[in-house]
Amino acid sequence: MNESTLWPDHAAPAPAFCGEDERAKIFGTHDFNSLGGDPELAEITSFAARLCDAPVSLVTLVESERQRFLARTGVDIDETPRSTSFCAHAMMQGGMLVVPDATKDPRFADFELVTGEFGLRFYAGAPLVSAEGAPIGALCVIDTAPRPNGLTDLQQHGLTVLAQAVKRRIQARRESRESEAEHARRNAQFRTLGDWLPDIIWSSDGEGRFDYYSGRWETVTGSKPPIDIEGWRPFIHADDWDATYAGWAECSARGDTYEAEYRLRQADGGWRWTMARALPVRDERGTVMRWFGTLTDIDEKRRQADSSGAVAHEMAHRIKNIFALISGLVSVRTRGRADLREFGEDLVGTIAALGKAQDFVQLSGGEGSGDLRKLVRGVLEPFSGEEPAHISVEGDTAPIGARSATPLALVLHELATNSVKYGALSAESGRVAVALEAESKDVVLRWVETGGPEPVAQEGRGFGTRLIDMSVTAQLDGKIERDWRKEGLAVTLRLSCEKLAH
Repeated sequence: MNESTLWPDHAAPAPAFCGEDERAKIFGTHDFNSLGGDPELAEITSFAARLCDAPVSLVTLVESERQRFLARTGVDIDETPRSTSFCAHAMMQGGMLVVPDATKDPRFADFELVTGEFGLRFYAGAPLVSAEGAPIGALCVIDTAPRPNGLTDLQQHGLTVLAQAVKRRIQARRESRESEAEHARRNAQFRTLGDWLPDIIWSSDGEGRFDYYSGRWETVTGSKPPIDIEGWRPFIHADDWDATYAGWAECSARGDTYEAEYRLRQADGGWRWTMARALPVRDERGTVMRWFGTLTDIDEKRRQADSSGAVAHEMAHRIKNIFALISGLVSVRTRGRADLREFGEDLVGTIAALGKAQDFVQLSGGEGSGDLRKLVRGVLEPFSGEEPAHISVEGDTAPIGARSATPLALVLHELATNSVKYGALSAESGRVAVALEAESKDVVLRWVETGGPEPVAQEGRGFGTRLIDMSVTAQLDGKIERDWRKEGLAVTLRLSCEKLAH
């Protein structure tokens, strides 16, 4: 008579997932070898033995030909043949398998463990099933004395709970292995990408210890990469080291984005200009956990920029010489000609304004953008005389490009010249207030004269008026309004920020 039982008393259905081919695939997704000697599983088997008052407890894996033990208490062997495995039967059950006396169970009575020296009589095993439903083994307790009454309800429940803990431990190790494999795969992809890119890619931990460089580092420098900031010293030009080190130390301390240009030593011993950038990666508390950076070769661009700057400087110098020559020729040609003196003085002043604009463009970086307020003050400075308070420039500012600087300088010069001749600056008490105000996408320049003679509206359109209008509307794409107030002339220029920046 078969005295084996399933707990609870009614037989639960066997798992549907039990094909050997599928089981083999599922086994392959687990790293069972890494669980050999696992302290958590060892603790579970020890507690299961005490709970069930059994001399032996095992966590078993049933493979195609053998049964091996991931953890064991009470025996010294590591495996047995599957053909004599109780757990091979237990794992196929829908619930716990209990064998009160193996000598009376036809399935197990002839097993070596039963008939031999070991003398197995009692067995209770809770099945271990993978997340997919594949039976993989059991958590069991074994005794050499039969137990007609099997396990108590508490022991049965406890063994079931411990089996669940075993399954969680196995699944956790599996997920950890998969996570490690995914991490390794992503790292391999990142390294492949890093080695493929023309830039040098690097990373460091939050303390600034460098732990990764793409293969480009050794290709470019011909050397092994440094592991700390001091190790970079031989690779950065001596003239650039102090500023580079100070910049990195400051950004690293504050956790700010880092950017610098320096000369990097090459494999052939030469030096090439390099752009270094680094971004911090923070945790949820804002602490910098890692840095990721790049080194980009900008040597050719840097040398082209230096060359262009030298050419631009030389051109600016020659243009100023031309302005000086023209001014001299005008002065010579109008000398002794009373009818041309005023015209000559105006022309020389206009040429001087062009020179001011050229100086401004050069100081602003050639083709780059300068500061509008500085340009206004620079052009009007010669008209302030010994009392700078006669002309005030206040308010907002905006970028102004090289193309816009010259026509605006001409406009300001013409307004100031007319004020000196006919307006506020012709009187000792006269004042000119220039206010700059940003309005949406425009900049409004207001020229207000006070303290001078009452202005007379000009009915005709002289050369100066046409020059101002042409410069504002045609070259600056702006608008101009004039108000011939009793207190003094007021002029409003509305200029596009976008156009002004060119």
